This record gives sequence, structure tokens and C-alpha cells, in this order.
Amino acid sequence: MSAIRIVDVVDAEAFGLVPPCADARFDHRTCDYWEDADRGSRAHREDRLRAPSQPPARPGPRPRVDRFGIDPDEAAADIAAAPANPFLPTAPPARVANPFAPGREADAFSDSPFAPPPRVKNPFAPAATPAPGPSFADLPRKLALLSRGLRVFGSYARVLLVDDVPAAYAQFGPLSAYPRAQRVRELYSQLPDAPLPAVITCVATTPAARGGGLALRLVADVCDDLARRGFAAVEAYPEAGLSPDATSAATPAFWARAGFAIAVDDERYPVVRREL
Repeated sequence: MSAIRIVDVVDAEAFGLVPPCADARFDHRTCDYWEDADRGSRAHREDRLRAPSQPPARPGPRPRVDRFGIDPDEAAADIAAAPANPFLPTAPPARVANPFAPGREADAFSDSPFAPPPRVKNPFAPAATPAPGPSFADLPRKLALLSRGLRVFGSYARVLLVDDVPAAYAQFGPLSAYPRAQRVRELYSQLPDAPLPAVITCVATTPAARGGGLALRLVADVCDDLARRGFAAVEAYPEAGLSPDATSAATPAFWARAGFAIAVDDERYPVVRREL
């Protein structure tokens, strides 16, 4: 009996489990097709798998000697190495406390009616400062895109593993995270404006794992999770007429098997929807 495990893509380790696309021209790990409505691409781009590197610092121009033949750098070093001036004060004079300065816990005039009121603890304030989110500058571009909503929405992608081998992948999230999905939706006035749905933008199975219903199982898991997050519906936007390996959003027939109904029956860009 094979062991099936579903992992949220929330860090570099899980991101490394994302399986390659069946068609080597495309790549889940570098795709920004749905996140960028104008320039997004599903293509494999090797450079997108690396974190953006800082440009090397350019050495500044070497200072020229002045008209006396003195190098400013050498002069500055000589000044720094010079002995201390015995006639200069060794420390700045001590500051005298200002009893009228605001923000003091207690001072000589603490009983004054003009003293600031004591701070009252806010029972609704968080007990501790939340941990900082991921530094996007240190992440590959796709992982940074998947990590944008971690602290508010949660994960944007999941990988299904069979005996710890990646077999299926799905990407999803709120409609606001995917401008291209919003653009597709704007084509059809018959789609409900409220409540706005969650979307599944990508679902795929590796060639070796096909035929076992794994993508359907992963979609069912994603739909259950979206329902727990408070969404009332989920939509997907397949491209009709393409091979399954050339589209990120599968085919209308696949979504019908996953319990979705045709919301817009368009020849090129149909919309499928499932109430949660």
C-alpha cells in the first residue's frame, strides 16, 4: 500500500519537491503566468530558480593627490593615528536631567497635573512581536510569489507525494493574488461578483504517476482546505483545445470529474466553478 502525503509549499525545502512539468518547455517552479497578466510566462527559465543576487560593488575612483602632492587617504590615516590631544576633554559633560521632558516614568514633578498619564496595558495587543516574514530578496522568484500571503492567507501551493516521491502539484489562492485570473473573469458579466471565489490556477501530475486519480485527490484536498479558510466557491480557468501538458489549468473534462460545473461555456476560455 503506497503512502500518500500532501505538503504545503511554504519554504525552500518544500519548494524543492515541486515536480518538473511533463513538457520540458514549461516549469511550475519558474511560472508567473497567472501572477503577471501582461508579461507572465509558463516557460522554463533557469535563472528564475536562483535567488536574485546583489550586483557587485564597484570600486570608487582612486582619489588624486592634491596640489601639494598629499594623498587624502594617507593624510586621513595619519590623523587617525596621531596621539590624543591632552588639552581636549576626555568625555562630554554629563547631561542634566530635564524635569519637563515628556516620556519619563517618574521625575521630580511626577505629582504635577501636567505629568504624562501612566501607560495602560492594552489587553488586545499581541503578546509578542510576530516573527518577521521571509526575505523575498533571498528567495527564487517563484517561491517569493508563493510566499506573499503566508502570514495572512496561508500556503498558495501543495505537492502530493507517493512514498515520498513528488507525483502531483497544485497552485491556488485568493483571486486577488492572480491578475490574469481576474482579467479572464472580467470577460464574463454572468459570473457572480460576490462572494469572490478562490481560484486553482495550476494542477498537474507527473507522467509516471498518471492514471491513479492523484490530481483529483489533490484538488479535493485543496477544495476542503479553501472551504475551511472561509471561501464559498472555487473557480478554475482551463484553456480548451490544448494538450494537457501545454496548459497549467488542465481541461474542462478533468474539472467535471473533480465536481466542478461549467460556469461559462466558451470555446477558448471556459470557466469552471465549484460551490464549497
